[in-house]
Amino acid sequence: MAANATSFTSPLADFKLSAEKLPPQVDYVLDTIANATVMQWAFTLLAIAVAYDQISYFMQKGSIVGPAFKLPFMGPFLESLNPKFEEYLQKWQSGPLSCVSIFHKFVVIASTRDLARKVFNSPTYVKPCVVDIATKILGEDSWVFLDGKAHVDYRKGLNGLFTRRALECYLPGQEAVYKEYFARFLKITKDAGGEPVPFMHEFRELMCTVSLRTFAGYYMPDSACKKISDDYYLVTAALDLVNFPIIIPYTRTWYGQRAARMVMDELAKCAAKSKVRMAAGGDITCIMDAWVKDMIDSKKWIEATEKGLSTEGLVKPSPLLRDFSDMEISRTLFTFLFASQDATSSAATNLFQVLANRPDVLDRVREENYRVRNGDIYAPVNLDQLESMTYTRAVVRELLRWRPPVLMVPYKAKKSFPVTDSYTVPKGAMIIPTTYMALRDPEVYENPDEFDPERYYSGDAEEKGAKNYLVFGTGPHYCLGQHYAQLNLALMIGKASILLDWKHHKTPDSDVIKVFATIFPKDDCPLTWEERKW
Repeated sequence: MAANATSFTSPLADFKLSAEKLPPQVDYVLDTIANATVMQWAFTLLAIAVAYDQISYFMQKGSIVGPAFKLPFMGPFLESLNPKFEEYLQKWQSGPLSCVSIFHKFVVIASTRDLARKVFNSPTYVKPCVVDIATKILGEDSWVFLDGKAHVDYRKGLNGLFTRRALECYLPGQEAVYKEYFARFLKITKDAGGEPVPFMHEFRELMCTVSLRTFAGYYMPDSACKKISDDYYLVTAALDLVNFPIIIPYTRTWYGQRAARMVMDELAKCAAKSKVRMAAGGDITCIMDAWVKDMIDSKKWIEATEKGLSTEGLVKPSPLLRDFSDMEISRTLFTFLFASQDATSSAATNLFQVLANRPDVLDRVREENYRVRNGDIYAPVNLDQLESMTYTRAVVRELLRWRPPVLMVPYKAKKSFPVTDSYTVPKGAMIIPTTYMALRDPEVYENPDEFDPERYYSGDAEEKGAKNYLVFGTGPHYCLGQHYAQLNLALMIGKASILLDWKHHKTPDSDVIKVFATIFPKDDCPLTWEERKW
């Protein structure tokens, strides 16, 4: 048998096709393939891949505005590493829908108010995606990636953290942070010999600290606050709109993931401390306390009803909450930090700059805050007083329209999305509505490029622009903390107006917009500070 096996010959082994039976063209092709070198094969495969990449782009692009050709494979990746506001604006102005393709990702940009609103309000077709790498930074199971009923139910459990009663509890901690940092601003100017210093990074640290104190109170030591404030920009850089979709050691995404883990570890430690203190009957001082208190009250109510005991004297949270682990609390509060840090840093920087350049507006803010505090510049304010500052709040409202901190909100198409009658966003593509064009609509806002708080103080911008004011989004994923964010900025600028004088030292780049997750003055806002004399 072995001999037979080794001597067996396939009947096809010696088969040869007679050259006489083949057309010369086919014979030439076969001969070329048979004699092709490795380099020729590689070049051919590359050419096929390039052709496929281009054809795929053309088919997805359809009739909407976009580059005529895509740079093979990576598209405008290199330009995206250093985004320029002017290029974004050109893209938004190019048409209601436009597109780019970067590596494997096809991106559709929705530029009009109505298209932006349609995307925001189409949870059947789209879901928030931030960027490809976001799940590895924020966590695969982060609540911001929940969809449908799971997302709705989770949000309901967070609504109680932003009620008027809750916001009132957070004010003392915010006031303390502003007092500390305003004194620091004075020292920076003194140490610099009265010379201007760019303050964008100081404002980033200020807003990070006030967020951490609002979210986690004084459970977090000053050293941890400082570490997070210093390192959070690594998270921002890692979550840039364009980045490598995998984490490679010593790249931006790698450093961002490490920084995010550090922040979440610190917040988890705070959650453990909050649980102990709130179980002992402590007062609410921060968002973490309010959430833990709702968990404790829910547990007491559920236990009482299950055992048939009286619920008299018990508080029934709505909705009833389960117990969340320390890390679950931490991850949720980290998403609050992610949502607020860059946006409020942008708003603070632009707010201090524009008010220094508009003394007429600053004087009115100062007068209102002095009056509400009954002439006591050191007096803290309660929520009623803060809400009564109609002009100060109009200034904040207009600033967020004029320099919107959130320019674009990335979504992913869960299935083919007929966004217009003539174009369908392909399944798996990103679709990114921009807020900027709606906020600069000349049919809604007279002289839209001008900073004019009067339009919200005595004008009709609130009513006329109700559908245009997309600063905080709309639909099922609108910003939970929008009321908190605006009141926080009003508290900050109001307190600064009565305690400080500041001067903006204008440069040729002061009015040039720099993009780093959000928007800042390109020169980072050089300022000097003095204590205000009354």
